[in-house]
Amino acid sequence: MKENTRGKMLKKAFRAAFPHTIPIFAGFLFLGITYGIYMNVSGFSFWYPMLMSLTVFAGSVEFVAANMLLGAFHPLQALAVTLMINARHLFYGISMLDKYRGTGLKKIYLIFGMCDESFSINYTAKIPEGVDRGWFMFFVTLLNHCYWFMGAALGGIFGSFIRFNTEGLDFVMTAMFVVIFMEQWMKGEHMGPDHISSLMGIGLSVVCLAVFGAEGFMIPAMAAILGGLTLLRRPLGKGGGLV
Repeated sequence: MKENTRGKMLKKAFRAAFPHTIPIFAGFLFLGITYGIYMNVSGFSFWYPMLMSLTVFAGSVEFVAANMLLGAFHPLQALAVTLMINARHLFYGISMLDKYRGTGLKKIYLIFGMCDESFSINYTAKIPEGVDRGWFMFFVTLLNHCYWFMGAALGGIFGSFIRFNTEGLDFVMTAMFVVIFMEQWMKGEHMGPDHISSLMGIGLSVVCLAVFGAEGFMIPAMAAILGGLTLLRRPLGKGGGLV
C-alpha cells in the first residue's frame, strides 16, 4: 500500500512538473546539439559532451571548458573562470534556501542541477495543491538535465554528419527567458499587483549595464536586485506592492 501511494505521488509530481519544462526542452535541445557539434569539430569524441553534460551541467562553462581542454591546464585559471561565469548561482542559492528546506536527500541533486532555467521554474511556479513540493522541483531539475544531455549526446554523435550554420542558435535561450518573464507578468504572480519586483529587476539591470558594461554588469545587477528585494520584502509580502 505504501509503495502504491508513493508511486501515485511521484506520478502526480511528474505530471505537474513536465508542462513547465516544455519550453526548456526546445531551448536545451538546440543548444545541446550545438554544443555537441562544437565539441565534435574541436576534435573530441562523442562521449566528451555526453560525460560533461552529465557531470558539469553548466552550459556556458561547458563551452569554455572545451577551449581549456585544448590548451595547457591551469587549475587556478579554470577555477576563476568558472566562478566568474557562474557567480550568479550564489544568488540563486540564497533565494532557494527556504524552498529547498525539508526536501531531504533530494536537496543534494537539486543543488547540483540548479541551472538558470530550473531556478526560474522552481522559484516562480505555482505548485498545484496535493503535489509534493520536493518531488515537483526534483522532476523539473531532472527533466531539464535530461534535455541538455539528450541534445549534447545527439550533437556529439551526429555532429560529423551535420552541415549547417549554427550561428545565432544561442538566441533561443534569450527568447525562452523572455517568454517565461512575459508569462509570469501576465499571471501577475510572485510580482505583486503593481509588478514592483519585475520592474525593479529590469531597472536595476539597465542601470548596471550602463555603468559596468555588457561584460561586467551581471554580478552587480544580481547584487542590486537581491538588496532591493530584501529591503522591500515586507511590503511586497504583505500586499505585493508599495502602496
